[in-house]
Amino acid sequence: MTHLQAGLSPETLEKAKVELKENPDTLHQDIQEVRDMIITRPDIGFLRTDDAFILRFLRARKFNHFEAFRLLAQYFEYRQQNLDMFKNFKATDPGIKHALKDGFPGVLSNLDHYGKKILVLFAANWDQSRYTFVDILRAILLSLEAMIEDPELQVNGFVLIIDWSNFTFKQASKLTPSMLRLAIEGLQDSFPARFGGIHFVNQPWYIHALYTVIRPFLKEKTRKRIFMHGNNLNSLHQLIHPEILPSEFGGMLPPYDMGTWARTLLDHEYDDDPEYNPESYNLAVEQLEKDLSPKAMKRSQSVVEPGVLKRPDKEKSEEENLQPLLSLD
Repeated sequence: MTHLQAGLSPETLEKAKVELKENPDTLHQDIQEVRDMIITRPDIGFLRTDDAFILRFLRARKFNHFEAFRLLAQYFEYRQQNLDMFKNFKATDPGIKHALKDGFPGVLSNLDHYGKKILVLFAANWDQSRYTFVDILRAILLSLEAMIEDPELQVNGFVLIIDWSNFTFKQASKLTPSMLRLAIEGLQDSFPARFGGIHFVNQPWYIHALYTVIRPFLKEKTRKRIFMHGNNLNSLHQLIHPEILPSEFGGMLPPYDMGTWARTLLDHEYDDDPEYNPESYNLAVEQLEKDLSPKAMKRSQSVVEPGVLKRPDKEKSEEENLQPLLSLD
């Protein structure tokens, strides 16, 4: 075992060897091969290239050198292309702070039985008058940056549970395809984390519709890891044991305290809550919408106009209201 594997339990070391093809004897050579590819992308500013940093990308791509480098390049390219998202990228930024305090994301204290960290999102908590969807995405990315420092999580990965209870159609209408693509690119294509499962619970019909819109932009591996449980929490419990879940998910633990993870990141600044005026930041969001037009998206597979969700016609059936969305798949 090299110093780069310090902090890994014997069980995780074995998992890294078997599942990720991590070999301590060739670890430095693997890292250097990825580092040597940097000269092929002079258009990207690689701001960090130390061994420990590159190693997390190798682990995320099971030590496939080319795929690890592509992920590394996309990580920095994503940040270069979305500079406004990463200005004041810290927990005390007003928008990020409000999102964190509302549980975007929540982080459970217990790991699942595979050693994965469990993130939870309660969608209805989104206060659209105080922070934007981009702020939520920034808070999630910032949280992942903090957690991915743990080598155990680099190997074992994460699980995400999204509870859509009481998430209104009005709230859903703010989730434009361009914003959802921004999230997909940031989490699926540009971050060195292994997501073992994404679980939707209590999702209404219009969330199924939104999933139909974004499905073409998801990798096949990602699609296979998305589970739509609806109101059937028993199916969730077959994958994540109720002993480690809060009561909102039919678990045996007390209700989740939304401020748990925010207190971890903010520490003594948790209660320091200056008034937040989102107007200036919304200008940046509007620019992002323009930059994320279908023409500007490199990896887009189809053209989807923003604002695709419209208020349903009460005189039409649910299937008729859904048809414009379903036709986009």
